[in-house]
Amino acid sequence: MLIREPEINSKKTLIIKNKNFNPANVCIVTGAGTGIGRATAIAAAKNQLMTVGLDINQKEGKTTQKIARDQGGQMVFIKTDLCNDTDVQNSVKEASKLGQIKYLANIAGIQHVNSIEDFPMEKYDLMQKLMLRAPFLLSKLVIPHMRKSSDQNGVIANMSSIHGHICTMNKPVYNITKFGLRALTQSISAEGNGKIRSFTVSTGFVKTPLADRQIEAQAEQRAISKEDVIKNVMMGKSRIKEMMTPMEVANLIIFGFSQHARYLVGGDLLFDGGSVLTY
Repeated sequence: MLIREPEINSKKTLIIKNKNFNPANVCIVTGAGTGIGRATAIAAAKNQLMTVGLDINQKEGKTTQKIARDQGGQMVFIKTDLCNDTDVQNSVKEASKLGQIKYLANIAGIQHVNSIEDFPMEKYDLMQKLMLRAPFLLSKLVIPHMRKSSDQNGVIANMSSIHGHICTMNKPVYNITKFGLRALTQSISAEGNGKIRSFTVSTGFVKTPLADRQIEAQAEQRAISKEDVIKNVMMGKSRIKEMMTPMEVANLIIFGFSQHARYLVGGDLLFDGGSVLTY
């Protein structure tokens, strides 16, 4: 492993005082087993929200639950196959029993590196189901709960990427899904009348297992070393030559959920070290 996921440091969690950040309100986080999903679940729990983590990996999901609880938060993990509608529906139903659903963070994702002409369609279908259809279905299911809350407000965060702004070679489906999440975000916000907000977070490479797993394929397809992939491909366009940590990304999501972001309606938080906008 060339990229090591940093341990969760509770001192680096953004804590915001918000009347809606309390144990009566539920925050659902997908991909809660590792990486950004894990960090977001822990950050939400530390901000006093009743956090419900969803992931297909039960072992890692339970680990996240333990970390959150050990750091004083409330979290329940539900093993969920996000590509299975029944699983998703049951998870939302169970989450609703724990309190008022007010927040949703769609983070779960996978990567497959290949050219369009060689891209396996079964992998295309899987990525579409996991990274676009599941966020749409979850949004469809939680919005009615949000509308029934006392202030009729709710917030949905969608994890996009610099690949929701620019397209790089050999990542066609990842590019498509990340652009799609920005469209979903804006669609939710168009229908939310300022009460149901949605926003995206777009980052460059983050210190996660997802980033690490694509290094070998990138090196092989570009005929360069793994070290060159990190230096010249992953960090090449960034003005800051260090990957973000999962908790730094989680803190952006917590900010987006808070009262400080009430004008963040359909917008995108682009934290990419300048990769997209500087040349």
